[in-house]
Amino acid sequence: MRLILASLFLMVLTGCASNVVTDYDSNTVFGNYGSWAFAPKGEGESFTSLDGGRIKSAVERELNRKSMRKVDQEEADLLVTWQIVEEERLERSGVGLGFGFGTGNFGWGLASAPPVREVQEGKLVVELVDTDTDRVVWRAASRRYLNENQTTESRRELIDEIVADMFEKYPPGA
Repeated sequence: MRLILASLFLMVLTGCASNVVTDYDSNTVFGNYGSWAFAPKGEGESFTSLDGGRIKSAVERELNRKSMRKVDQEEADLLVTWQIVEEERLERSGVGLGFGFGTGNFGWGLASAPPVREVQEGKLVVELVDTDTDRVVWRAASRRYLNENQTTESRRELIDEIVADMFEKYPPGA
């Protein structure tokens, strides 16, 4: 009975785990920020990707919900920058095979491990930069991943959910 209760307790705790990790400068007064703009594109970036457009749309929606004004870069209190950090993960696909034989306390067996493949995934990271100091004052990173197997609609929904979770924790302490 104790084992069952402990298992249920662990499942509840796991279900409460956040899908987003945030960090911020504790010396920053976030109430002083009222406007924002997207940071300029880096060198060699001449276009916005499909996911980039989805991310920009989601960020804009969430900052509007926080009553922050989108302005030109020169007038902004905060610059929003984002990136998809690619990571490789090993994934087991299928099942292993095995067979064995024997009698009594003696036997032989042979087994093979399931096939493993590398999967490329992307983790979304959003940062807010103070335009006066050029320092990151708030950062959010997702624990959920985008991967190449997702459909267009599931990618859009996942990005919307991730960005909403991120800005649920902005401003800190609110």
